[in-house]
Amino acid sequence: MSKTKRPTEFRPNDFVVYPAHGVGRIISIDEQEVAGLRLEMFVISFEKDKMTLRVPIAKASSVGMRALSSADIVERALETLKGRARVKRAMWSRRAQEYEQKINSGDLISIAEVVRDLHRNDDQREQSYSERQLYEAALERLTREVAAVNGIEETKAQQRVDQVLGGRVAA
Repeated sequence: MSKTKRPTEFRPNDFVVYPAHGVGRIISIDEQEVAGLRLEMFVISFEKDKMTLRVPIAKASSVGMRALSSADIVERALETLKGRARVKRAMWSRRAQEYEQKINSGDLISIAEVVRDLHRNDDQREQSYSERQLYEAALERLTREVAAVNGIEETKAQQRVDQVLGGRVAA
């Protein structure tokens, strides 16, 4: 199963990752007139967010749209979760910005790093509201891609991620 698809090779019903929104499914390829130009567009549905996105085929690769990660990249992402949290001593606003960039990069390993770094066990200090928001956003993106790649329900993917996080060494 080749994961190096070019945007022109995507077909309806393919799952894709749009960096700013996560995993979606191409529901159709339409032609639309925009500012007097005829453009071919991927129509991508993000079911859970109840959102539809139209991406011009010509712009798909420049915005970072990609096929789902391969199974071995998913495994590497889950291995990343087992590592020790790497929390820099920078100010929270700077770290939050870096986490946000990693989440929106669409790179599964980077998203797993954010989940790993922001995960808190029950015996650890509470998270701030903004930490929790970033953690949940990263966790949701990771879980959705794990589910789509493995062809399982999101709840099963969530259990697998929780299992990996539960078995790691506390920081």
